[in-house]
Amino acid sequence: MLLGGVQLSVVAALGVRMQSMQVEQAEDFRLLAEENRINIRLIPPARGLIFDRNGMPIADNEQNYRAVMVREDAGDVDATLAKLLTLVDIPEETIAKAREEIFKRSPFVPVTIADRLSWEDMAKININAPALPGIIAEVGLSRVYPWGAELGHVTGYVGPVSDYDLSKIDDQDPLLQIPKFQIGKTGVENKMEHTFRGSAGTKRIEVNAIGRVMRELDRVPGVAGKDVQLTIDARLQSYVQARLDGESAGAVVIDLENGDLRAVASAPTFDPNLFVRGISVKDWTDLNENKYRPLAAKAVQGAYPPGSTFKMVTALAALEDGVIDPEETVWCPGFTEVSGTRFHCWKRGGHGNINFHESLKQSCDCYYYEVSQRVGIDKMAAMARKLGLGIKHDLPLSAVSSGLAPDKQWKTDVRGEAWRIGDTVNASIGQGYVLASPLQLAVMTARLATGRSVQPRLVKSVDGVETVSGAGVSLGINENLLRRVRASMNDVSNHLRGTAYRSRIVAEGAEMAGKTGTSQVRRITAEERARGVTRNEDLPWERRDHALFVNFAPVVNPRFAISVIVEHGGGGSRAAAPIGRDITLQALYGGQPPLDAYPSGDRERIEEQQKRIADMMAAVSTRATGDRA
Repeated sequence: MLLGGVQLSVVAALGVRMQSMQVEQAEDFRLLAEENRINIRLIPPARGLIFDRNGMPIADNEQNYRAVMVREDAGDVDATLAKLLTLVDIPEETIAKAREEIFKRSPFVPVTIADRLSWEDMAKININAPALPGIIAEVGLSRVYPWGAELGHVTGYVGPVSDYDLSKIDDQDPLLQIPKFQIGKTGVENKMEHTFRGSAGTKRIEVNAIGRVMRELDRVPGVAGKDVQLTIDARLQSYVQARLDGESAGAVVIDLENGDLRAVASAPTFDPNLFVRGISVKDWTDLNENKYRPLAAKAVQGAYPPGSTFKMVTALAALEDGVIDPEETVWCPGFTEVSGTRFHCWKRGGHGNINFHESLKQSCDCYYYEVSQRVGIDKMAAMARKLGLGIKHDLPLSAVSSGLAPDKQWKTDVRGEAWRIGDTVNASIGQGYVLASPLQLAVMTARLATGRSVQPRLVKSVDGVETVSGAGVSLGINENLLRRVRASMNDVSNHLRGTAYRSRIVAEGAEMAGKTGTSQVRRITAEERARGVTRNEDLPWERRDHALFVNFAPVVNPRFAISVIVEHGGGGSRAAAPIGRDITLQALYGGQPPLDAYPSGDRERIEEQQKRIADMMAAVSTRATGDRA
């Protein structure tokens, strides 16, 4: 009876427990079973696309066949990888990196084993799926840049998210935990990352006891990133890159109506496609050790002494302050002596008596040495900033330079020294502490041409919504003074004694107004001057002067402002002005200009140049649009 009572008690307890589990806790156990049977996985969204102003894709997505592994479904990881290698040829280095990543990540996170697989490899993996537990063949999207190097510095590039990236950004987006998920590293891709990324979707899949996917139960698609249209004209950009070929240079084209950046080019450049999957050691070494610095976006990152292109700033500051009359002349004997130091004019014999108009046309240095001492550096710096120098313009590009428009307070704060009159004299011709990027010089020229605070604009629209125009408002500078500056710049290009006369535009209605500049990168000693200054051609490349040119065109009702710098190119009139003229004509005509737009003596050379550049552009265009068509 005692034994029977104990048995009855056990049976009763089991019955109560069974009732509790089957009735009261049934929902909890059903959910637990579902969790073991059903997996939820993230679906990366499609990255937003980038288009040029004419709607041509300059950053696109392409299908990418890849194999991924989920560690918790794989069982013996090494054994599964060994089976995979018998089917698909994957480099040992790639497998080693993938294996490291597999054990670094959470066991439920899919890790890419290999991408850019062929359709045949995809088929082999799918057919042998039962023997490859945890391996999934899937189709994803990968970034591609159809225009390649033409827009490398503008678009930038994407790359797999790294631990270094995660340490730098405070972003809890679960997408960033997906191995080899692509994020923007440089350029527009980086600065507008959140715009392009979108948000993740999810899918619920049913798996069997060994982890094989049986079916997809449901899918919640992610939200694709937003598409962005830039103000860049890809074909004009392609021309500018071709025209700069062989130089270490930068150029910027601004639309004066709305501040649109039609071209922002740096040479040499690089192909962003190299970085999408991780650049090779050889390619990285080639780019990094090139003395012309192809990874540097010279057009926006470079900060150079602007040389004589700064003279409009000095002149406007003095004219507006009333310390000099436009018709007043200054004596130029070839040098100006200040505090026992001689500051030389580029013309050794001097220009004689010269007024404002002639000083800009002939680029007399002594005129600006004199007027700068009258107006002072603080008013010069204020005018520089009003014209867009010494300001970091708000653009979604990497390392945009703020340049430098120095004043007395800057030198006290940064250098811990008092400002000297010699500093002012140096600054008057864009030397000394003054620094500017080609972007800033283009903005300066645009403001001189329009009298408005033109703001450079790179993003035209986001998902079809137009961004704010960069047309700007009045600068508040006396219009009569601006007209005088424009007239002098006109003669720089169109008067026989102008420094850019050889690079003029002769087509009626397309004439340009410009200013050449040459900035020294070395100090010329008194001894060297005594024996004769060494020609740029006889110096090592890195010790030669920088060549600069700025212009707007047409002179009447101007449409574009252009700036060009050729690093260590020598004289601005010889190296930079011809490039500026050619880019200007290409922008004005919307394509190859007629030969009669050029001076007759240049036409034979220009015809050969146009054929060479046309061939280069055709090759780029075929690569960018041919396959897609």
